[in-house]
Amino acid sequence: MFVTGRVARTAVTALCALAVAAGCSSDDGEKPDTSNISVTTMRGALLQAAEIGPTWAAPEESADPNQLVSICGGTTAPPEVPPGGQVVASPLADEGEKGAQTLEQIALVYGDKSGADAALAGLKAIADGCPANLSVAAVDNDTRNEPAYTETVRVQPLEDETWSGFTVIRHKEYEKTHPGTADVAVTIVQRVNVVLVDAYAIYQLSNASSGSQFDADWKKLVGTVVQRVG
Repeated sequence: MFVTGRVARTAVTALCALAVAAGCSSDDGEKPDTSNISVTTMRGALLQAAEIGPTWAAPEESADPNQLVSICGGTTAPPEVPPGGQVVASPLADEGEKGAQTLEQIALVYGDKSGADAALAGLKAIADGCPANLSVAAVDNDTRNEPAYTETVRVQPLEDETWSGFTVIRHKEYEKTHPGTADVAVTIVQRVNVVLVDAYAIYQLSNASSGSQFDADWKKLVGTVVQRVG
């Protein structure tokens, strides 16, 4: 069962795929499939709202198709989509009175492995440059209203038999006068000609999210997608 920090949801099956340092491996002697992955395959692999829970839905406003999600957090702008690939996206959100969850799923499908290699290398370079600790002042203007907060950022490698890449884990704590937290996992992994960018975030008011639960949740979500591809 997929359980969020706010309300329990019926959801996807827990999978071994991409569990960090879990040692998940096949002993059947089969070689990984190195054939190109199609746009149709990736479109079918991305999760839909009904598969996660009844309160999830696609957002009303569409995201900029030329931008990915923010990797480093803080005030850093989201990177542009690496050139040469076709974008397949499925953004989802679950909003409530005491918090919210979002899931950004973006598959970049290239004509060959070299295009995906270059895209992953460019995004990894951005992640390697993320500061480990951020302190951001409050913002209150016509487009954004957010209290001051501190944010920690760490990068960890991910790899199984067919997908490899990394995850950026961010934890945000707001100032005491506006208690609340946000946990974000931006996973970027590659298989042959595809780069998958999967960002799961949970925002909570007045309390901190469970680290172990959050860690399990983002792995389930990413794991389901990569398992569907094979």
